[in-house]
Amino acid sequence: MRTLDFRTEGTPHGFIRRMVSPGDLGERLKPFVFLDQVNGPLKPGTGFGFHPHSGIATLTYQRGADVAYEDTAGQKGTVASTGLEWMRAGGGTWHQGKLFPLDQGFTGFQLWLALPPGVEDGPAEGIYVPPAQVPQVGNVRVLLGTYGGVTNPIPAPSPVTYLDVELAADEAWRYEPAVDETIAWTFVYRGRARVCGEVVENELVILDASNGAFDIVADGPARVLVGVGKKHDHPLVLGSHSVHTNPTSLARGQSNIRAIGEGLRRDGRM
Repeated sequence: MRTLDFRTEGTPHGFIRRMVSPGDLGERLKPFVFLDQVNGPLKPGTGFGFHPHSGIATLTYQRGADVAYEDTAGQKGTVASTGLEWMRAGGGTWHQGKLFPLDQGFTGFQLWLALPPGVEDGPAEGIYVPPAQVPQVGNVRVLLGTYGGVTNPIPAPSPVTYLDVELAADEAWRYEPAVDETIAWTFVYRGRARVCGEVVENELVILDASNGAFDIVADGPARVLVGVGKKHDHPLVLGSHSVHTNPTSLARGQSNIRAIGEGLRRDGRM
């Protein structure tokens, strides 16, 4: 059975709590290189104006808030609460998002995934998944990848599974990784649960690097994010809003996002 290697309550940054960033835990968890949590209450329309990315994919998942989005690929609209906003930045893109809470107790997450060589320089892709199209297997929402025989409609750029697991009091849940799924983490963001036998509450924990099974047992009603995947066997070459596998791709991506940004300014969009 797995054991816990590390645990963190994250770092507050205004209305967000940073759980993982590329310069710290991202190196241990890659391809999972970034995770932010947002908690209410917030004024409707709070969010992030146009900002760039390259070399990564972002997945935004809000519970209890709708997200108004716009990207430089020409897409614009609203993802309802519990839907998904996927932006594969590739060689460079810009997007923006604003939150419209449905209740004051909402919470949400933005995850970044490092992209493999080739894909990191490719075209941008935006996919917006309404709540009814997010697969549900019993008490598990499949946010990315495959679980329980169902596959999320977003094409994951590398072998990863990302789940939101809801547990009743004293309910036990087990994950059996594939042979190459040696990266695993959990975030008990509601309630309290025992992960690999250790009590976890309002914390993200990293499991040891193996492919053993792991158990989560709720002490009361709980919700837990779970991420598992195959290790990203490439360096993390970092820039502002960008993560690449090599300096050449980083320079190309930053050049592309500068050019897109100049276009947005010329058009008066920021």
